[in-house]
Parts: sequence; C-alpha cells; structure tokens
Amino acid sequence: MNYRMLGKTGLRVSEVGYGAWGIGKTSWIGASDEESLRALNRSIELGLNFIDTALGYGDGHSEKLVGQVVRDHGGPIYVATKIPPKNYQWPARAGVPAEETFPAEHVIASTEQSLRNLGLDTIDVQQFHVWSDEWVDKGDWLEGVRKLKEQGKIRFFGVSINDYEPNNAIKLIETGLVDTVQVIYNMFEQSPEDELLPACLKHNVGVIVRVALDEGGLTGRITPETTFEEGDFRNNYFRGDRKLEVYERVRKIAADLEIGIEDMPEAALRYVLSHPAVSTVIPGMRSVRNVERNMRVGDGKGLPGDKLAKVKPHRWLRNFYRD
Repeated sequence: MNYRMLGKTGLRVSEVGYGAWGIGKTSWIGASDEESLRALNRSIELGLNFIDTALGYGDGHSEKLVGQVVRDHGGPIYVATKIPPKNYQWPARAGVPAEETFPAEHVIASTEQSLRNLGLDTIDVQQFHVWSDEWVDKGDWLEGVRKLKEQGKIRFFGVSINDYEPNNAIKLIETGLVDTVQVIYNMFEQSPEDELLPACLKHNVGVIVRVALDEGGLTGRITPETTFEEGDFRNNYFRGDRKLEVYERVRKIAADLEIGIEDMPEAALRYVLSHPAVSTVIPGMRSVRNVERNMRVGDGKGLPGDKLAKVKPHRWLRNFYRD
C-alpha cells in the first residue's frame, strides 16, 4: 500500500481508504454486519489506515461498526466522520444561513454523539456533511470547531462539498481554516480539476475523493438489466434510461483504454489517484472480494499518462442525485 500526506495534517494515509456509507444499511441496501466487519478488518490487514464514515449513515450504525474495528487494531487507523446539517438539507441550499445548519452547539453535540458511537476519545478528521461558501465568516460554527480542537475531541477539520459543486469551497480553502475537503471526482465528473484541485495544492489542503466509481456506474457491472433492492437509493439514481446511458458510456471508455469491462473499477480508481492533489480515494467496500480487488490499486502508480489523456473526452456534466 502506498501512503500519501493528507494535506497539512501530517497524517500519512493509505491512498485507498474505506468509504463506510454502504455499511450503514440505509440508502445502500443489502449489507450484513458480519460481512461489513470482515471487509473492514481485511482492508486493514492489507494496509488501509483511513476510514470515512458519518453520523448520518444509518443513524450512527456505520460509526459503531467502524469504532468496533478500530478499537480492535493496535496500529494507527485514522477515522474521519461527518456532522449532519441541523436542518437536514442535502445539499446545502443558497441563502440558508449558517445558524440554521451548523450552529456551534450542534457541531459540539453531534461530535460528542459520534465519539460515543465510535467508542473513541478523538476523531482524526471531523467534517461538515454539506458546505456553502456563503458561511465563511458567518455564524459561530468556527467557535465550535476550535473548542473541539482545544478539548482534544477532534484533530482536524474538513468539509464534504456539495454534489457537483466543487468550486463552492474555494473561498473556505483560501482562508486556511480547513484541513481537508471531500469531493465527487471521477472519469465523468472531472470538473474538480479546473479550480478546486489546483486550489488544494496551492493551500496544502487534503483531498478525499468520494464517488470515484459513480455509485457503481463506472464498474461496468451496472447494465440495462440491473435491478436494486427496494429502498436502495440507486433505484432513483439510475432511473429511466440512465442505466443504459451509463453502460454505453462505460463501454466506450473501456474501448478507448483498450481494457476489458471487468477492468473498469481499477482504471476508474487509478484515474483519480493520478492527480497530485488527491490524498485518498474512499470507495464503498461492503465485501471482502471488493476490498481485495480495490486494495491492489493502492500501489502509487495511478494511470499511465497516455491513458489519462484518453479519459479526458469522457467528461460528462450531469447530476443524477438531483436532476
């Protein structure tokens, strides 16, 4: 496993981390706690040392599983979690004041709940689960963050940027107040390369990449015939003709890269790891099989330059979460 610096935090994190949304057993349907625990443990055996979860994943269920595994291991396993907005609006909406989303008392209370769920004394990276640059210099959220740092309850502070709004954190990055940002970045969603990633490099802010596999679309395993269990958010994400459209686009990428469709997950992860601003990518890995497949990508090699160039024309501007 190759390790990278997480911005200015000083933490050396595995370039493949663990995205723990799917093991919360809400939105993503079908996880079993037994297999989730096996997958988490296997990832750590293979060198993973960074896990990203959230208070909102299964109302703390994901945090509890993560904490159980982390407490069982002796080596440093870095945990990042997230505070839900108090108004429970995803994504953050324009014109909504910071006082309604992340008042200091909510920031502190949510963090203390996460610490109880995790069974840990300190959270390595505490993040806001949504963000709007309108909140810079507004509200008292920063007082809450500073108090938590002073008390040793969190080490570093980050934000999870709104879906497909990568430039909506650049103002925050320029203040120097934030240690990490989490962003959607993949073969389709290449827009972070335009402004966000250069800003992170300039200000030494760690970058955590989510949705690198486009909620499974870039694995090549979602076809027009794919079905999801009732209650799974992907029924809406891939509604209508979207499965066919995604599958055809993925086949074109594979053809351009001269690889088999079964090699698309590796290529997709290597694509985002090829950018120098990226610290770690956090695919969801609910099975040991997926863990073992994805962990092999964390060898520091990324994607060769000639193949990177072939991916660029496949940029696709759309938002399946909202549209």
